[in-house]
Amino acid sequence: MSTRQEDPAAAAASSGPGQDTSDATSDRGAGAAAKVRAWITDQIPADWFTAAPEIQVDREEITIVGTLADPAAAGDSEADRAAAAEERINRFREETRSRRIEIAREVEHRFRRKVSWGVICGTVSEMFTTLSVPVMTRLRQSERRVLDTLVDAGVARSRSDALAWCVRLTGENADVWLSRLRAALRHVEEVRDQGPGTPE
Repeated sequence: MSTRQEDPAAAAASSGPGQDTSDATSDRGAGAAAKVRAWITDQIPADWFTAAPEIQVDREEITIVGTLADPAAAGDSEADRAAAAEERINRFREETRSRRIEIAREVEHRFRRKVSWGVICGTVSEMFTTLSVPVMTRLRQSERRVLDTLVDAGVARSRSDALAWCVRLTGENADVWLSRLRAALRHVEEVRDQGPGTPE
């Protein structure tokens, strides 16, 4: 998946102090994420995507990925299909830029998170904007040696790069397990939100 950066305003800075934060979701439960997804889905024009977009929410970022109609014709070669998909993506990117910026700014104001956009068309997927967030951690010597080995071997440029490499590797090789874990956590959060004393 390509990750070209676009539209500086599409990743506009979060709203400053003194602004209304009544809709901000400081909590991280399943209910809060569901509210974010529902609000964004309502803002996206119905003719943009072939189905509801996939919306991922974490503490810092909201990623919106929609599927475009595949323009390829039957009998096209793989290269022709890819070229048609890329042309369709580029056209969508330009035609929707202004509205996507508006939605992103409103989302950032309401929910205090950055917004990243991406699309899938046929066999081609592309992220228009992405956010890299620094994450601090403490490691024991044995764990630091793992990172240093990756750096010394030329696998990574730095300890930070090595740690990111380890996270990607874990995600790729434990995708099913991580998906089950996330589903279990969502279930726990939903049950907790429905507990006694939960405000309406």
